Amino acid sequence: MTPNAASAPSGPSRRSFLASTAVATAAVAGGMPLLAACGASDSGSGGGSSSGKDAKKLLPSYVAGNVVTPDIPAKNGSAIGFTGKLDLATLKTSVPKKLGKGGKVTIMSPFWGSPPKAGNAYYRAMDDLIGVDVQWQNQDGNTYDQKLGAVLASSDVPDVVVVPGWNMGGRIPTAIISKFADLGPYLSGDKVKDYPNLAAIPTDAWRRCIFGGKLRGLPQPSPYVTGIVPLYRKDIFDKEGYALPRSADEFLSLAKEITNAKAKRWACMDMKWTAFQSFGVLSGSEKPLGWNLVDGKLVNRIETDAYLEALEWARKLFAAGVVHPDSLLGKNAPDPGPKFAAGEFLIYPNNISQWWSRTAEQATQNPDYKIWGMDIFGHDGGNPQLWAEQPAGIFAFINKKAPESVIRDVLAVANVTAAPYGTKEYMLTNYGPEGTDYTVKDGVPIKTTQGNNEVLNAYVMVASPAATIAHPDFPDVAKAQVEWQQRMGSFTKKSSFYGQMITEPSRYTNLMNDFETLEDDITRGRKKISDMQQAVSDWKSKGGDRLRDWYQKLLDDNGSSAS
Repeated sequence: MTPNAASAPSGPSRRSFLASTAVATAAVAGGMPLLAACGASDSGSGGGSSSGKDAKKLLPSYVAGNVVTPDIPAKNGSAIGFTGKLDLATLKTSVPKKLGKGGKVTIMSPFWGSPPKAGNAYYRAMDDLIGVDVQWQNQDGNTYDQKLGAVLASSDVPDVVVVPGWNMGGRIPTAIISKFADLGPYLSGDKVKDYPNLAAIPTDAWRRCIFGGKLRGLPQPSPYVTGIVPLYRKDIFDKEGYALPRSADEFLSLAKEITNAKAKRWACMDMKWTAFQSFGVLSGSEKPLGWNLVDGKLVNRIETDAYLEALEWARKLFAAGVVHPDSLLGKNAPDPGPKFAAGEFLIYPNNISQWWSRTAEQATQNPDYKIWGMDIFGHDGGNPQLWAEQPAGIFAFINKKAPESVIRDVLAVANVTAAPYGTKEYMLTNYGPEGTDYTVKDGVPIKTTQGNNEVLNAYVMVASPAATIAHPDFPDVAKAQVEWQQRMGSFTKKSSFYGQMITEPSRYTNLMNDFETLEDDITRGRKKISDMQQAVSDWKSKGGDRLRDWYQKLLDDNGSSAS
């Protein structure tokens, strides 16, 4: 087993991205005003929701795939799981005939790393399977919002543009309505059955693709269970006899027991994300940014006692000296992996994808190393109250000027990239051609050097199957990840705006921009809880209360998604 062994991605974690709560904003010049998708406007400043009364007519019919049966079915909002080895001889075929008609399609997408050269073996094999000549216009993912804004403001828009949810700020949604095609004539209702793998994408993911009253996007489905896990060094916990905490107080006591600054060991990194989970704070990573109906009144997460209590607990950890000094640097902190592996700290919250990736990194270097996921504890020792994340987070859109032939070719691409795990199409999309980009040893696909250079985040950005976790190199990790999601899913509720693609009126775009920085200043002792209370008061007077009225109208018009 080597650290570059390929492993099936898990939902949105396949790219190991974390969207900041400060959603990037990109100004897009021009474009039509953003009309309310289904009601709810604000004096002509636009805005709307994807979940109006007519939404059902726009959604593709759901037809569950039967090509492959997962080892662990989805439950409580989890991904599906596969825990067996791979046998290439038994891979299924989910696209029996080539749907592409040989046309050329240009796709602009964010890319992390060095893009491979055009015409490489992976690209050629994918194009041959699909029957489409895809021309990639890969852009640096770290500055993608800037490029996206410039391209959408121009008249030269590629055939397909990928837009991550965290780049949906500013006037991007307005540009999506102005620049991209209505896919309803090709996918709504039973029309989607021409593309069986797209028909098997969960309906909740499609609902997030409605903009301006039209079905415009191709989604990448996500589990609705939180993707942020308190990861810990299970090997050291077992060796030292540390018990897993069951409350906020127990965590602090354990953290003090673990920490020995003179020996260069601290308990944890910044635990703010876990604090929000433990104290039941509404999710705030994507719009609607923490709005929910509570006891008949619409409130934002920043107005709740739970929000302040979570910040105070995270502050206590810093004040007690149990947090690794790197966390004082905030976003500029170095990659925590090496110091986690060295045992300088034992707990950190991060994307569930790191459960596998950190395991793979250390497999040959440190055979005793074992990273695991800690269950989220209720702050008071009871069950946690968790909130559902959005069921899709990255979308591909087709230029409204594209002829039907191009739209059909793009859908042919998406029908292949949305193929489920265990199929030939999935293997090619995620691993490339066998023998060139990967080999299989003991049922585990291992990428070659060429594969590591070629098979990166390209075709997977167009569309994806239902969220899947499969690690044939570490099946115990895959099993544990899905089971963790299912346990946490049993404590997860859907908020009033779950599953809706919310486009707020432009006047409110920057209303919450400074809150993440203030949160971090408070937890690190640079500001006080009273500073947050004042910021919330200012937020209300500067537009928060008017925005509440706007969200209330959405609820009145469309109803609640809460469960």
